[in-house]
Amino acid sequence: MIRILGTIFAALLGLAFGSFLNVCLSRWPQGESVVRPRSHCRHCNHTLAWWENVPLVSWLVLRGRCRTCRAWIGWRYPLVEAAVGALWAISLWHFSDYDPELPPVAVYCGLIAVFGRMILCWLLVALAVLDLENLWLPNWLTIPGTVVGFLFVLLGTGLQSLLPTPYSAQATLRAIGWAALYDLLGILAAAGLILLIRWLYWFGRRREGIGLGDAKLMALLAAWLGLPGTLLAFGMGIALGTLAAVVLLAVPSARRDSETWAFSKLPLGTFLCVGGIVSSLWGQPIIAAYLRWAGF
Repeated sequence: MIRILGTIFAALLGLAFGSFLNVCLSRWPQGESVVRPRSHCRHCNHTLAWWENVPLVSWLVLRGRCRTCRAWIGWRYPLVEAAVGALWAISLWHFSDYDPELPPVAVYCGLIAVFGRMILCWLLVALAVLDLENLWLPNWLTIPGTVVGFLFVLLGTGLQSLLPTPYSAQATLRAIGWAALYDLLGILAAAGLILLIRWLYWFGRRREGIGLGDAKLMALLAAWLGLPGTLLAFGMGIALGTLAAVVLLAVPSARRDSETWAFSKLPLGTFLCVGGIVSSLWGQPIIAAYLRWAGF
């Protein structure tokens, strides 16, 4: 019962943060404040009443249209709210698998992991939508997100090192140092992979094919997920991007002009974010299943 109530609370909290994220996604590209003015219709500037601003429910009640001017609100609003709510609920549901007889430090480690996963999912949903709608991965999200992920890894490592008995401060510092080194190497390798692909594309076609924002996004994923989880996210992102390209190529309007198709831009960051979300929630069992299948 506690597990169900906790999951419902996480979902409702996620809906609220998803609603705030929608405000950010609408205003950040325009350089507007996310605090003032109050939430309003982007077409007629009608200030929303409290009941028009209830996450997910208001959109359904209003049938996706402004109460005043009847302008279409858009599918992005309920989808973002539902996505954040579902991801946060799944994150807490996973934590509920912890054995209640575990030592308190193990429970704290689990809670920190859940809290970090919630932050990561919120960031990745934000970056996915920004790249999809604006082909934009802002530095003030990717760089601080990388630093926060790095610090979360160190904090989790420090707490886990407290589990052995007797406790050793030297062992804790050594574990944190190694974790910092591995995480930094993973960040450099992940970002370097994108930079290498970017350079090879430029060398072959003399034009940029991948933005620097994607390299910073890979660094963010590596800071949170480690290099194996990031490579999994990268593989899934490339697969999704390839599938999207094939679908677009199948559209008749895209086939008429091969030159236009050749220079079409796809939001690689969006696909990487989707892969990162899947890797953060189910990466370990996926990697373990692959290793078993490969015979390792």
